[in-house]
Amino acid sequence: MANMTNYDETLANFRVEVPDLFNFTGDVIGARAAETPDKIALIGVEPDGVTINRYSFADLAGWAHRTAHLLRSHGISKGDKVFVQLPRVVEWYAVLLGCFQIGAVPMPGTTQLMPKDQSYRINQAGAVAAFCDEAGAARLAEVSDDCPSLATRFVVGAPRDGWTEFTAALEAMPAESAAVEPTRSDDPLLLFFTSGTTANAKMVQHVGSYALSHEITARFWHDLTPDDVHWTVSDTGWAKAAWGKLFGQWIIGATVVMWDIVGKPDFARMLELIAELGVTSFCCPPTLFRTFAQMDLSVYDWSGLRHCTSAGEPLNPEVIEIWEKATGTVPYDGYGQTETSVLVANYPSLAVKPGSMGRPAPGMIVDVVDQDGQICEDGQEGNIAIQTDPWPLGLFRGYWQDDERTAEVFQHGWYYTGDRAYRDEDGYLWFVGRADDVILSAAYRIGPFEVESALIEHPAVVEAAVVAKPDAVRGNIVKAFIILAPGYEGSDELTVEIQEHVKAITAPYKYPREIVYLAELPKTISGKIRRVELREMA
Repeated sequence: MANMTNYDETLANFRVEVPDLFNFTGDVIGARAAETPDKIALIGVEPDGVTINRYSFADLAGWAHRTAHLLRSHGISKGDKVFVQLPRVVEWYAVLLGCFQIGAVPMPGTTQLMPKDQSYRINQAGAVAAFCDEAGAARLAEVSDDCPSLATRFVVGAPRDGWTEFTAALEAMPAESAAVEPTRSDDPLLLFFTSGTTANAKMVQHVGSYALSHEITARFWHDLTPDDVHWTVSDTGWAKAAWGKLFGQWIIGATVVMWDIVGKPDFARMLELIAELGVTSFCCPPTLFRTFAQMDLSVYDWSGLRHCTSAGEPLNPEVIEIWEKATGTVPYDGYGQTETSVLVANYPSLAVKPGSMGRPAPGMIVDVVDQDGQICEDGQEGNIAIQTDPWPLGLFRGYWQDDERTAEVFQHGWYYTGDRAYRDEDGYLWFVGRADDVILSAAYRIGPFEVESALIEHPAVVEAAVVAKPDAVRGNIVKAFIILAPGYEGSDELTVEIQEHVKAITAPYKYPREIVYLAELPKTISGKIRRVELREMA
């Protein structure tokens, strides 16, 4: 049975109890280790895609205790910032859970960060310690002298001069339990850096109750129970890992899957693992669903899969149709930000309107408002915003050490997400685009997503992104960047054919007047299209 059988009743009645004192490692992992020590909490897949290790809640608690001892032995304590740049390895969990246990504040970063990115994050936050894999350690070594706050460095992998090898150091720690710091639910928990699709990364600090907010993510959007095996495909450096690999899943008591993918993913093996690992709930970004839609999905075993979700960017309706036909499951789109937990989503208890973001999550008052904070009429485009009185669970309090940016997004009793949408007569929200991405052409407002969805319906198009190109007559025109499907080559004839296709299925003024064919689209290291780069190219 779904966790949400009646959306309106759930919206009206569901609440998460937030205690004054809360420590995720002690109160969730520790409690589960005491109650069900042998239950599998984590399935770790090695880079070869074949070697599989299973870890219990008792294992997680053991890692946390040893890491807590290790951190304290290096003088790291409550409130200290810890830079964590590790791939999808079990050590990532050990570090985060150990930090939470003593009240230190981990700063997750993707393994693709370069030296200038590392030093920027460490210096902005004043981090006192760093955990890196071998490649990350080599990069950080280039700039560590320019990071005066950085006193301690751990490496996962081969020993390195000036660094402590984490695995060996952990094994040397005492096995007995380490004290759990009595942290408050409003104490700092995590420090994220945004993915920077339109500007430099901002610092987003969440407090302890943020972990509790992801019960909503896991229970209602992922539809999880303790019997489920959930796999969110995400790099450990982004908030999506907190959404799908860490907090809500283990609050519910489900099992989490993590594959340490090195290099380009083996997509066929990924789909095989869904059946082999008994995955019942699967979440991945639209980029992967679009890739899967180009494969022969009929050759895989979908008998155990019951629920799928997608987030990061809106999922195109035609991809939803292909996936549902092959697997019998509908990808339930969800929406949120680094600054929040899930805000808007589709749920099993509601009909899915393909292409829609869905409806607001329980505990969140989300609406479409104008620049003055007034709620827009149905069908009227506006800003996606979250009401801040009362303050919703999971919403950050502001950009850390940046009052100016904070003031820009908190206005009129709302948090402005920076995204545009409209609401239909049934209360569903429909994404238009980032406020910076909406195209103004000859007095028309054109949302990139609608044009991209039309483009991807053409059989020649695997992926597409559209941006504004300045034009002397119209102000701007729509320019499309397209990745072609195998067997197609860019030509003037194909360009005209695609343009006519878009005119036929959406308003004619929205068609791309220019099309460029690319081998790949520029993306952030979290997989989102960097339209800021495309605008520069245009």
